[in-house]
Amino acid sequence: MHEHPHSLTHLDAAGRASMVDVTDKIATTREAQAQAWVRMQPSTLELIQHNGHPKGDVFAVARIAGIMAAKKTHELIPLCHPLMLSSIHLELQAVEPDRVRIVSTCRLTGQTGVELEALTAASVAALTIYDMCKAVDRGMIIDRIQLLKKEGGKSGTFIAGEAQ
Repeated sequence: MHEHPHSLTHLDAAGRASMVDVTDKIATTREAQAQAWVRMQPSTLELIQHNGHPKGDVFAVARIAGIMAAKKTHELIPLCHPLMLSSIHLELQAVEPDRVRIVSTCRLTGQTGVELEALTAASVAALTIYDMCKAVDRGMIIDRIQLLKKEGGKSGTFIAGEAQ
């Protein structure tokens, strides 16, 4: 099957959902970085920063949740391949007065990219912050979930905001 350069890779020639066949792809080093933001009341961020939260270290729990989510991405996104990730890193940063920025980075040497794993890690870390803080701030907003960068594979490097 010849793919149009702008075709949807998860649909076959008849338009049916299909997992991409990566059998003949060369294993290369691949990395993806994604972000998510959580906006909250300034008092909620202050509570998180000063470890005054009754559920404990919010960032530590969110980091572990993001790592676990990256490893289970193929169980959540129907057409994702199960991957043996070699590295999963999550950085959570308080941005005063009222936001948390989450940046996840996933790496492997394999036949398919890790964009979904990085996006899933950042998303689940954000959802975990929401879960841990909802008792004091149900109005939190999770937004700007996006791929920041991806390297490796046939399609090469992508950096958000650069002309494609």
